[in-house]
Amino acid sequence: MTSENKVVQFIRARDWRIWLGLSITVIWLAGGIWYVAAVAESESAQKLSLGAVGSFLEGAFAPLAFLWLVLGLFIQQRELANNTEALRRTSEQSEKQTQAIAATEMNARQGTFFKIAENVKHQLGGISGMLYTSGLGPVGSQRFDRDQMDDYFTQMGQGDWDVFARLFISMDYLEEGGLSELLYGTDIRTRHSRNFMHTFDRLCRLAKNCDVDGIIEDALMQSAFGLLYLRMREHKPDDEPDRKGCKIDE
Repeated sequence: MTSENKVVQFIRARDWRIWLGLSITVIWLAGGIWYVAAVAESESAQKLSLGAVGSFLEGAFAPLAFLWLVLGLFIQQRELANNTEALRRTSEQSEKQTQAIAATEMNARQGTFFKIAENVKHQLGGISGMLYTSGLGPVGSQRFDRDQMDDYFTQMGQGDWDVFARLFISMDYLEEGGLSELLYGTDIRTRHSRNFMHTFDRLCRLAKNCDVDGIIEDALMQSAFGLLYLRMREHKPDDEPDRKGCKIDE
């Protein structure tokens, strides 16, 4: 950058009030010098005392002092406005950074949730499988023999965790005394149903902490595990404690 460009940028950076003040000051001083030179040539100037000279100088420079006082106030006001605007932009930038950090944290929570959810779904699949075996397998009503149950467990072991949950919500259980009998008919079934609901409740609470819009929790409630959970709540005995871990549409 050449020295000429630096001078141009320096001039552009100055406030127009400064140039106005400098112009008025130069004109005022030039007029004062001319006036002093004209008075000095007269005979009456030699008779002036120091007090008179001081009063003259005081009166001559008082308007300039007042001028620069007013200009200083205007310039200070502009600087305050610039500082306020800078603070506003800084505040907006900080808010954007805070939102970005919150979004990153939420993404990390969601990633952790989905990893945990896979293990929990495996656990829910095992619980629903044991409950299904207790009610309809060889130790229950014997609607399905051991080979059929083994096929279902093999299907679950291959990643289809909710196979037993789908069977629960899609079959007719009138011959076995209804769904309430299959879910709570014996102590073992009641214990399995409690474990299932307790595990699903904790999964719902975990979903709430990583999804402010409730989309993940809604998806959970509409899954096979969620529908089975609702059936368990619907058919639970009166002495079973009520659970509020998941969002229920009353």
